[in-house]
Amino acid sequence: MCRIMLYNMVVLFVILLNSYVTRASDPDPVQDFCIPNTEYASHAKQCKNSSLVTVEDFVYAGIKVPGKFGPTGLSGVSVNSNVFPGLNTLGMSLVRADFEVGGVNVPHFHPRATEIAFVLEGTIYSGFVDTNNKVFAKVIEKGEVMVFPRGLVHFQMNVGDTPAAILGSFDSQNPGSQRIPAAIFGSGIKEKLLEKAFGMSSREISKLKKKLGPH
Repeated sequence: MCRIMLYNMVVLFVILLNSYVTRASDPDPVQDFCIPNTEYASHAKQCKNSSLVTVEDFVYAGIKVPGKFGPTGLSGVSVNSNVFPGLNTLGMSLVRADFEVGGVNVPHFHPRATEIAFVLEGTIYSGFVDTNNKVFAKVIEKGEVMVFPRGLVHFQMNVGDTPAAILGSFDSQNPGSQRIPAAIFGSGIKEKLLEKAFGMSSREISKLKKKLGPH
């Protein structure tokens, strides 16, 4: 009898643990919304009194136009709770990405979120790599969407003859983003390790670190 009770307790614990881990990305909200009260400087954001909340707290116009383009021909404008208070505690965020002709969103991943990318304009070569190093990629066009599972490396490139744009949606208000080239060659990892890992000379590694490191 004791063994049966112990077994049942273990099974229940595993079920509860799995339920907790499944929900561990962003906690479920305990109220309709929580507009951060900017009057208080605190790590834990306090909610504004609901009587002071207006419709303007739930509207954001910061992605009407592209942002500044970088050296890879990409412009990214993030929409998270830091710039759009209405998203706070709702477990989601957005990004607008614009591509010049030939522009590239280098391989990167989001440790805390799955992403769905919707093509607003243009033709994008888009894909991701799973943990078996299998590539899932194809050209997607205006009106099509592609999903990138949480934590997997993914990428995009404008392969059309005109500028392109996508709207990315995340299931976390703080998905995080780590770009592979910068993470490897711009983070201060010892050159000797990189030389052995990539079979490159010290001179080649130094060039990459100078190009991809912080400026």
